[in-house]
Amino acid sequence: MKMLSIRSVGLSLSLQKGLPLGSGLGSSAASAAAAAVAVNEMFGKRLSVEDLVVASLKSEEKVSGYHADNVAPSIMGGFVLIQSYEPLQLIELKFPAEKELYFVLVSPEFEAPTKKMRAALPSEIGMAHHVWNCSQAGALVAAVLKGDVVGLGKALSSDKIVEPRRAPLIPGIEAVKKAALQAGAFGCTISGAGPTAVAVIDDESTGHAIAQHMIQAFLSHGNLKASAKVLQLDRLGVRRILD
Repeated sequence: MKMLSIRSVGLSLSLQKGLPLGSGLGSSAASAAAAAVAVNEMFGKRLSVEDLVVASLKSEEKVSGYHADNVAPSIMGGFVLIQSYEPLQLIELKFPAEKELYFVLVSPEFEAPTKKMRAALPSEIGMAHHVWNCSQAGALVAAVLKGDVVGLGKALSSDKIVEPRRAPLIPGIEAVKKAALQAGAFGCTISGAGPTAVAVIDDESTGHAIAQHMIQAFLSHGNLKASAKVLQLDRLGVRRILD
């Protein structure tokens, strides 16, 4: 409202969230993005895309910290590289239109609070692991721009810093990742802070089959029930869908 220079209007919003809380799927960012775009729509759509990201960042900061990892792609769609915050510099990474990309999201009935999962991270990083992860980040960007789903899956499955610390806190996650790969996924990792596991594939029907193997692995190795969704890459971002 401040960014729109509106100070004389009270506003109450009601959100119907389609994401579970504490799941590693960026539910707080989705709420922030939806609210920012809804208010902007109500008052003449005067804010730019970058303005909407900034507005969403302000909301996200109160819940999950000042980071655009989730709000930027929620607003802009597709993949977004955050180059810097001061000044805010966002780079859209265009996944080729002729290529298909699906995410298999399997969420166990288990909460992994972001604060707890962040506390598990190392305070210092060895040079070898730092170099390795930087290389995988570069490989991930290249895979996105080329539409190389196999390379994308390999890169996101190669973390040596964050996932090794968080995986022990999520029952059965290693077995879930193994099950996904054996069922044909190109890669599998922890989504956000967890506990959701995300696998990548280029075919929706194969994705549903992979999801069943992952659900079974959570039950067999983590004693956790889980639910799954197979979703296509959203290239558009948040938008008005009802009049």
